[in-house]
Amino acid sequence: MRTQVCIIGGGPSGLLLGQLLHRQGIATVILERKTRDYVLGRIRAGILETGTADLLRQAGAGDRMDRESFAHEGTVIAYGDTQFGVNFHAHTGRDVIVYGQTELTRDLYDAREAAGAPTLFNVDHVTIHDAKSDAPHVTYHVAGTEHRIDCDFIAGCDGFHGVSRQTIPLSVRREYEKIYPFGWLGILSETPPVHDELIYSGSERGFALCSMRSATLSRYYIQCALSDSPEDWSDANFWEELKRRIPEDAADRLITGPSIEKSIAPLPSFVCEPMQWGRLFLCGDAAHIVPPTGAKGLNTAASDVHYLYTGLRQHYLDGDSDGIERYSERALARVWKAERFSWSTTNLLHRYPHQSEFDIKMQQAEVAFLRDNAAAQKVFAQNYVGLPY
Repeated sequence: MRTQVCIIGGGPSGLLLGQLLHRQGIATVILERKTRDYVLGRIRAGILETGTADLLRQAGAGDRMDRESFAHEGTVIAYGDTQFGVNFHAHTGRDVIVYGQTELTRDLYDAREAAGAPTLFNVDHVTIHDAKSDAPHVTYHVAGTEHRIDCDFIAGCDGFHGVSRQTIPLSVRREYEKIYPFGWLGILSETPPVHDELIYSGSERGFALCSMRSATLSRYYIQCALSDSPEDWSDANFWEELKRRIPEDAADRLITGPSIEKSIAPLPSFVCEPMQWGRLFLCGDAAHIVPPTGAKGLNTAASDVHYLYTGLRQHYLDGDSDGIERYSERALARVWKAERFSWSTTNLLHRYPHQSEFDIKMQQAEVAFLRDNAAAQKVFAQNYVGLPY
């Protein structure tokens, strides 16, 4: 098989890149190791930056998002007895959009199928060959039979555990990592959201987040020990602990119900440099991971897609290779800023083991500064709605 761009990974970043390229007449094949249903069964983030939403529209997959999503003009920050709002729209003129990653991924799959672009599922033993040459190719197995795709470029959108990053020699890549000493226990429940905006809450008992997927579907999180498992937490215990960590007025109006999904996510920060090697380009979790605090994971993947799509479009349509040659440089410049925002917001509201009284006072001072300083709120809002590409 021959294509122009072979995309490894059928998650949102691979699908978004494929759809954008297809609309420019650039041929792609997507390889996905799981089934479509498996991919759509993964519960992930639901906050879209302005730039991410615009990319979905460019990809021809934004109609349902525009009909069914919620625009959020701001968020609520709480810490102990302190509670205040940060108005994104007032500070930046932009909002964020609440739209579940599962729905976004479904829209992109539907758009790709409608376009007749090929996506191959249940693919394993993917191997990248000759990425440093002018004629790279990818081999893979389906049902035990080996196949080959010859291509011009390879986009590694296959996540942290995928083969793409591992293809870059250790002598070339450098990896930066921070593991936070806690996780997030999250539940999904068929209950109305407790507030029409997200609530980020720090307390002496630890962090909590009140979020939503729709008017009838809520997503809640509490900071927990890395040694915990979801089975350690009954629904009743979760709701009781959540109420202790959020503002009293929110706790009083919280509507609880059975969880329909419960999981614990660790909080790593990770960046791989460079994000390209020859004709292989890394996108999204294959190159970097951020803590979920600040909702940057999916959005940072989308910014990678923007830079790679722009570079490939210029290469094929204009004969200009500057965009693909400088892809890693441009993507990483924005990635590190997103990492900084997630790191800063995580430090602002989480309770760390062995945290000293001085450390706690510094957290309280940081929260008070954000509450009282319009310039600080503007910087927070600029980062949250998404820095420009």
